[in-house]
Amino acid sequence: MDRDISMNPGGEGRLPALAPLANPYVPFQEEDPPKYEAKKALVRGTLFPGLDLPFMGMVNAKELPDLPLAELQALGFAVQELVLYLDTHREDQEALELYRRYQEMYNRCSEAYAKKHGPLNHTQVMNGKTYNWLDDPWPWEFCENRED
Repeated sequence: MDRDISMNPGGEGRLPALAPLANPYVPFQEEDPPKYEAKKALVRGTLFPGLDLPFMGMVNAKELPDLPLAELQALGFAVQELVLYLDTHREDQEALELYRRYQEMYNRCSEAYAKKHGPLNHTQVMNGKTYNWLDDPWPWEFCENRED
């Protein structure tokens, strides 16, 4: 079978101008849905079991290490998930209260972490006399065994 390459001299595949690349489906979230605890939510990629649709049936069943930074990451993830949920479910008072609790826990853990290990971001500069954001260790470095 001969191909007419004059229409497509580079040989690349081309789609029509208005061809859809995919047909996405996002399940509608029910009111007051069940929720994972923060650490499991971070591992599963969603706070809401109803949206936990593993790709090709592969489930991430790993556990987060029991470290302050992992706890902080899980709380931050839960806060962000609840923000996205509340964008579309403003009247869900239970979710709003959970959002407030997670936000308070995140703030407390963030302050405790910054006091012990240094700032997590540039807004937590600890020493009012100098700008110490660039001081070691960086938040993602594991320095539990480091002597100060």
